[in-house]
Amino acid sequence: MTTAESAPPPSMRLRELVFGAACAAAVRAAARLGVADALGDEPMTAEDLAAKAKTEPRPLRRLLRALSCYGVFAERKDGTFAHTDMSRLLREDDPHSLRDISMWCTEPWTWDAWPRLDEAVRTGRNVVEDLYGKEFFEYLNEDAPESADVFNRAMTTSSEQSARDVAALLDLSDSKSVADIGGGQGHVVASLLDKYPVMQGSLLDLPRVVENAVPRLRKGGDLADRARIVPGDVRAAVPVRADVYIIKNILEWDDESTARTLRNVIEAGGPGTRVVVIENLVDDTPSMRFSTAMDLLLLLNVGGAKHTTDSMVSRLTAAGLIVDDIRPVNPYLHAFDCHVPG
Repeated sequence: MTTAESAPPPSMRLRELVFGAACAAAVRAAARLGVADALGDEPMTAEDLAAKAKTEPRPLRRLLRALSCYGVFAERKDGTFAHTDMSRLLREDDPHSLRDISMWCTEPWTWDAWPRLDEAVRTGRNVVEDLYGKEFFEYLNEDAPESADVFNRAMTTSSEQSARDVAALLDLSDSKSVADIGGGQGHVVASLLDKYPVMQGSLLDLPRVVENAVPRLRKGGDLADRARIVPGDVRAAVPVRADVYIIKNILEWDDESTARTLRNVIEAGGPGTRVVVIENLVDDTPSMRFSTAMDLLLLLNVGGAKHTTDSMVSRLTAAGLIVDDIRPVNPYLHAFDCHVPG
């Protein structure tokens, strides 16, 4: 643990911070090169690791040394390199892998957008439309399909890792149906259908997303007879009726899009409907460095924002919902349990 005595002086810390892009780029490079996958349980020399990862040994050693300063890989006294708890998270086969999320946060468009953060702060507007001439997700799907695929994989990873936590938290024993709004490939709704064997579930998201819904929900899957897959834009309409609506990590757009989505859910469900909103919070201490960074990235790409507890409650109540409870799902997420007044 860093102590006040061993902490670097402010001048050194600031130098490290302004070179933060180098650290992010190094993580991205290691992920793209598959370095963590090439490194096994035993330490390896840079030469042997380079042969497996198909890179040049000397630059690879420099990359590993830089990452080792942050605890991503460890350089041993004999000059070999070994895994750490963080470097294992870059492996594709790790059950808690963050490889795709690491890729998403360092996609090419982010390097175009970050230098314009001062402009976004000055104007309060996203910079992506000025950069590419179109709205962010339109740009991704039309002009950057590889980046869109990275986004979808990252969201899938995030959903897979949190779906079980969400299902464990929520008591839906009094409900017959649940709808996952903007639910990606459907990991949350699948986990809830597993927990409640007679429940019906719906998944609503963009056509390009739900066409890759988890096989268990699609025709021939073991949950298909209780699942309905609905392609659509939640900001335009919610053509799904359910007792409970789950809205996870999508109320981060501009305020108008957020308000429109909540209105659509309320209109679809009607009085008495339960609405559970799940979000990262920027006033959630354990994850503040991550969530505040994502908050700034949202400002850049969609003009959106991560929420504080108060800002989330104000948007939910402004839309007409009654907030009944607020609980942590895990160290990164909170659930706002609401209902539509009758």
